[in-house]
Amino acid sequence: MGEQSKLSLRHCCLILFSVLTISSTTAFDYGDALMKSLLYFESQRSGRLPYNQRVTWRDHSGLTDGLEQGVDLVGGYYDAGDHVKFGLPMAFTVTMLSWSVIEYRDQIADAGELEHALEAIKWGTDYFIKAHTSPNVLWAEVGDGDTDHYCWQRPEDMTTSRQAYKIDEKNPGSDLAGETAAAMAAASIVFKKTNPHYSHLLLHHAQELFEFGDKYRGKYDGSIGVVKSHYASVSGFMDELLWAALWLHEATDKEDYYLK
Repeated sequence: MGEQSKLSLRHCCLILFSVLTISSTTAFDYGDALMKSLLYFESQRSGRLPYNQRVTWRDHSGLTDGLEQGVDLVGGYYDAGDHVKFGLPMAFTVTMLSWSVIEYRDQIADAGELEHALEAIKWGTDYFIKAHTSPNVLWAEVGDGDTDHYCWQRPEDMTTSRQAYKIDEKNPGSDLAGETAAAMAAASIVFKKTNPHYSHLLLHHAQELFEFGDKYRGKYDGSIGVVKSHYASVSGFMDELLWAALWLHEATDKEDYYLK
């Protein structure tokens, strides 16, 4: 065995010993980690904040989003500590939050965080409902990533562009439509028992968005060029359409339709 191999093995042993020592003497507080993860989403909220907002140093912001375009795009989440609202990562985030609650609802409830998790999901889906202004129209972005990255203002005081961009029949975005459909379908499962009316509304939007994305196919960054340097459609749109179909199958059990 060479000297380098001996050093590597020694490194592995030291790391393993350290992990076992820490594990045996200190219990990691996963409930605290969960609470702080959900607090992060509250700090990223855009729009008019609710009375029970726990991150109290944040205030209302982005209250005129969509005004120039004649639509109400107030709400949703800012992206990565910035001020832009990007539809694709926001939709994926809500899909994963919903999946987490579907899989670990009881454990999240035991940690006392279920209501906060449901609020985090609904904050996103309420915005998606607003952004889906007609069956074949979905607003994809609010703000400008390039100018925003040079801005060091609070969102409450921002003076950067709030230009909004959409996909439609002439400017398709099957990846964005598919991921947003997946988010709404997954969330419809989350709220099925506790808020059946809202669950049905989400499923209706999910089905319309899937039909839109499947019928008018194309990458959303081909229709909205400003997203290419931030959230480009690297893998195309077939994965998001399949992802949406799987979640719609889970939400509806229409196997013959969605699994094709």
